[in-house]
Amino acid sequence: MATELEGSTPAGITPVGELGIVGAGLMGSGIAQVAAIAGISVKIFDTQDGAAERGIEGISRQLDKRVARERMARQEADDAIARITPVTELGHAAAGDAVIEAVIELIDVKQRVFAELAEAARPDAVLATNTSALPITEIAATSSGAKRIIGMHFFSPVPAMGLCEVVRGYRTSDSTVARALGLAQQLGKETILVNRDDAGFVTSRLMTVLVQEATRLVEAGLSTPEEIDRACQLAFGHKMGPFATMDLTGVDVTLRAGNSIFEQSNDPRFAPPQLLKRMVAAGDLGRKTGKGFYGYRNEATS
Repeated sequence: MATELEGSTPAGITPVGELGIVGAGLMGSGIAQVAAIAGISVKIFDTQDGAAERGIEGISRQLDKRVARERMARQEADDAIARITPVTELGHAAAGDAVIEAVIELIDVKQRVFAELAEAARPDAVLATNTSALPITEIAATSSGAKRIIGMHFFSPVPAMGLCEVVRGYRTSDSTVARALGLAQQLGKETILVNRDDAGFVTSRLMTVLVQEATRLVEAGLSTPEEIDRACQLAFGHKMGPFATMDLTGVDVTLRAGNSIFEQSNDPRFAPPQLLKRMVAAGDLGRKTGKGFYGYRNEATS
């Protein structure tokens, strides 16, 4: 039977034994899952009542599927779930060696979270944000812990995607960078290091250009989402096309990321297409609402 392989940390870097997760949605629960599989104790917090528990239930279902497919032993799955604890206070999630924030992509919300984390966490704890496009420097601007705040941008779905984009803010220390790279490796991820938190970093800039141009091709009537997705898969070797990707991550998330890059860069290449704005206004956000560029039966969640 194939089993999950735990990651390791580079020489000289102390492994993370306890990790806090702030935000129990798709990204937060995915990070919690890979951390628990890697043998790390996880405390997960969300401001929405019951969200942390629902996140753990979702992780349990995912691990059950792995056991059924003989990709994981039953005991391994049970041990991983046992390592994850829901907590009701931010301070409890901040008690460990590192904290990863995975809340909504709004700068004021993230600033509030990190201002609180800097006060609640241990002085030596790494404080990471999973943002895909917002500047780390601005997120850390209202916090007393800017030296230990860093970007750790995971990709959806976290358990299946191999990359973590590590992003340095203006005040991020070298030791924080080294420890974040070590944590990503401990979680079994490959990394790229982005030395300056310019708008969209590396991956979001590239992806935003792709998804927005794909959307403009549909707006202009040149092709359909199905055909464009198939072209990207067959011609470029992409596992998922841009429209399936937007539906998975959320059309609203795509729009916010594009708006953020456009506002920071003033580059017209990143101006979001009208179709994305109209879909978000109509509530067609992808899998989580049951309809996006594609339709999804029985997949909408509240």
